[in-house]
Amino acid sequence: MTTAVREALARARQTAKHLEMRDSYMRDDPNFIRWQQGHRDDPADRDSWWRPWLDVVAAATARGVVMRRLRVVSEPLSDYTRYEYDGTFTNVAAGEDVRWLPRSAARDLLLPALDGWVMDDSLLILHHFSGEGQWVSPGMEVCDDKQAAAQYAHAYDAAWQRGIPHEKYRPA
Repeated sequence: MTTAVREALARARQTAKHLEMRDSYMRDDPNFIRWQQGHRDDPADRDSWWRPWLDVVAAATARGVVMRRLRVVSEPLSDYTRYEYDGTFTNVAAGEDVRWLPRSAARDLLLPALDGWVMDDSLLILHHFSGEGQWVSPGMEVCDDKQAAAQYAHAYDAAWQRGIPHEKYRPA
């Protein structure tokens, strides 16, 4: 499936910054449901967890694009965020740099209202979710507004500096 993010990532030359600030997304995701039922991906069995999105990430990082994912999280973690934490080794294996920022450490930062991506600090892609974490129209909104992208990148970079690298983060 082609999405605005995949298309923009294919054109990115330097950076792809992803900000996630919700404690829950698409709770009807079959992989999340399997996780709730006890399934855990085996890091040693790459074929069982590698998926098309990770191919996109690996291709971008192989071209030299620095991919960063920052998750601003409530502690203790929600079940969904713990599911994400348990599966983040797959993002790291594909080449993403992932950090976690507890909300308590972000209390004096001004963060955007929506999750999204900034590509090369010039293209902004916003994500629209319902209160239940489901996609709502327009879903992904491509904002070709360089000033908005710069503001978003500035907020992201300030939060990134406080983020805890995935390999060091221990959820409360």
